[in-house]
Amino acid sequence: EKTGTESVSCHKLQESMLSSASSFKNYRGILNWCVVMLVLSNARLVLENLLRYGILVDPIQVVSLFLKDPYSWPAACLIIVSNVFILAALYTERKLAMGYFSERFGLLVHIINLSVVLCFPVVIVLMVPSVTPVGGAIALGVYTILFLKLYSYKDVNRWCRERMQVKARPSPPSTEGAVHVSYPGNLSLKDLFYFVFAPTLCYELNFPRSPSVRMSFLLRRLFEMLILTQLLVGLTQQWMVPIIQSSMKPLQEMDYSRMMERLLRLAVPNHLLWLIFFYSFFHSSMNFMAELLRFGDREFYRDWWNSETVTYFWQNWNIPVHKWCIRHFYKPLLRKGASKLVSQSAVFFASAFFHEYLVSVPLRMFRLWAFMGMMAQIPLAWFVGRFLRGNYGNAAVWLSLIIGQPIAVLMYVHDYYQSLGVPPTGVS
Repeated sequence: EKTGTESVSCHKLQESMLSSASSFKNYRGILNWCVVMLVLSNARLVLENLLRYGILVDPIQVVSLFLKDPYSWPAACLIIVSNVFILAALYTERKLAMGYFSERFGLLVHIINLSVVLCFPVVIVLMVPSVTPVGGAIALGVYTILFLKLYSYKDVNRWCRERMQVKARPSPPSTEGAVHVSYPGNLSLKDLFYFVFAPTLCYELNFPRSPSVRMSFLLRRLFEMLILTQLLVGLTQQWMVPIIQSSMKPLQEMDYSRMMERLLRLAVPNHLLWLIFFYSFFHSSMNFMAELLRFGDREFYRDWWNSETVTYFWQNWNIPVHKWCIRHFYKPLLRKGASKLVSQSAVFFASAFFHEYLVSVPLRMFRLWAFMGMMAQIPLAWFVGRFLRGNYGNAAVWLSLIIGQPIAVLMYVHDYYQSLGVPPTGVS
């Protein structure tokens, strides 16, 4: 008779612990080790920065930029003037609803209005010397958002006229009993300005609404906005600016080894700032506005950090823009007979245009780095989708984000200082 020890096998079918077929929990310790090493290496960089440059954070310097001439804020005035284009869009829609304008003439008026929305701030920023790059970028950002919103406003009202009766979107249980509007009852100042301030780019006659404003939620988002804004400014002054200044001389001398070293040094703070900006804008700021306006659709982003393809990243990191592109650009192109590849390429082209628009105009120079960076996403998306899968694809997406952005930053900053005639600094 066999004993218990002899009858039990000590072998079974199984993979090595570090093989790709192993479960995710087997990597938990290694991932924790990576996090600890990342924290320690960045702590070393922070300490090195403080020892080399001292404390460079100066909030008063930032405030002084805005208070230097409090009676001459051209960027703020430019934003206020944008109300004229909002009123022009509303006036045109009312005339179309009453039959005073034909569809063709109304479309012409809208095209002129939308064209001026894009061109007017460009002329002002380029012609008025007192507009700073930061102020110009903010103003152009506001006008870009307004352009997309008014375009959606035009399209949806045209669809309403084509159907003449719009079925109200079913409301969630929390908004049961809410008053729904139908065309042309939506053509009011209150309705349009609600849409202008709502954290969405796609117009609807009846938005989903939350039952009430939660003050605790609102105050938390406001606190996050204030703290993260200060953190963004402080990290830029303390970490980004010294590295950028020390990168000018290697760039001018085309010292490739030192250029690569500066690029890698810049990648960490640049990426950290981008992540902080993402949370501050897409979570804190947009949820603040949504809560204040009782705007119910809070899906401003999805799990882009899990992206295994470049396409998935662009579809999920900025949901308001993605929805607008699908609704007002991609699907209309498909309906007109364009192929999916042509439509996707057109979306990337439009995105590349607006990226360049928001960078080149405030800097008053046209180098097309942002445009080429966005257009490069098309072959990158094909390559990652074709040859890289799973974790390798996710690593490729992260690598493109971490390395791609500081390359563009260095190119623009170098060209900007060159245009000003500023000599390169030799700070190491």
